[in-house]
Amino acid sequence: MKLILLGAPGAGKGTVAKLLTKIDGSVQISTGDILRGAVNAGTDLGKEAKSFMDAGDLVPDALIMNIMGERLLEDDCKNGFLLDGFPRIIPQAEALDVLLEKIGVELDFVVSLDVPRDVIYDRLTTRRTCENTKCQAIYNVKSMPSKVEGICDKCGSKTIQRADETVEAISKRLDTYDEMTAPLADYYKKKGQIFEVVATSSDTVVEAVKEKLAK
Repeated sequence: MKLILLGAPGAGKGTVAKLLTKIDGSVQISTGDILRGAVNAGTDLGKEAKSFMDAGDLVPDALIMNIMGERLLEDDCKNGFLLDGFPRIIPQAEALDVLLEKIGVELDFVVSLDVPRDVIYDRLTTRRTCENTKCQAIYNVKSMPSKVEGICDKCGSKTIQRADETVEAISKRLDTYDEMTAPLADYYKKKGQIFEVVATSSDTVVEAVKEKLAK
C-alpha cells in the first residue's frame, strides 16, 4: 500500500501506521526518520541537512523533498510506504505530487484521521516518552503504562512528559495544525484522494483502511 496519513497531533497516525505495516510489509516513513537516517548515513544530502539542524534552523522543503525522493526509492519501499505526518502544508503536498510523478509512484489514497479534541488532550497529557534519545519508547499512564512507573521497559531509562505535551502546549500545537495542516484535507479532497475516518480506535481505522484497499 502507498498511503499518506493526515491527522492532528495525538490523532494516532503513528500507531495506525505501525499496525498497517504488519499487513503487507509497507514501511512507515516520517520526516524526522528520513532526516535522521540521511544524517546518520553521512550522505551528501544528510550532511547538508545536518548543517541546518546544527544551526537550529528548519531544513528547507527542497532539501527534504530530495531526501524523501531517495528514501522512497530504497528497496524496503517496494512493498509500499506510509507517510506519517508528511506533508504538513500545501506547498509540500504539491512538491510531493511532482516527486511521485517523477519516480513513477502512485498513491492509493490519503487517510484523514478525525479525532475529537478532548480525546487528543487526554491521549497527549497522559503520554510518557523514554528520555533516552536512542530509545524514545512511548507509553501512556492510562492505556499503556510501563511495568515500573516512570521507568522504560526497553532500556531502563526514565520516562518523562515532553514539554510539548502539556495542556497549554497541546492547545498551541492544535491551533497551528488547524491553521497550516488541516487545509491539506481539502487539497486532497479536490484531487479525489481523501479517505476520512472518524474513529478513536486505531484498530477501527486499520479495518476501515483494509476495506478501502480491498475495493
